[in-house]
Amino acid sequence: MKKLCGFLAMAVCLSMAAPMMVQPVLAAAEATAATAAAININTASGEQLQDLPGIGQVVAERIIAYRTENGSFASADDLLKVKGIGVATLEKIRGRIVVQ
Repeated sequence: MKKLCGFLAMAVCLSMAAPMMVQPVLAAAEATAATAAAININTASGEQLQDLPGIGQVVAERIIAYRTENGSFASADDLLKVKGIGVATLEKIRGRIVVQ
């Protein structure tokens, strides 16, 4: 009986500790996946840019033309200089883009 109680106590402790140990691992995995899925607006193809919400073929072509004519984007806010991208569109895509 003592062994059974000890086993049950250990099972309860492990079941309470496991979620606390797994949460940081899951958070790190989600952050890595988000970064991996982020699109670098300085190197992305037209097709990749079109994966962003609110960016169609025409605006993707304008982004590529802008960076070809003016050089790399220094920040995400530089996208506001591209015709067809306003504040609302920028805010929709801000979490999905990187500038490197």
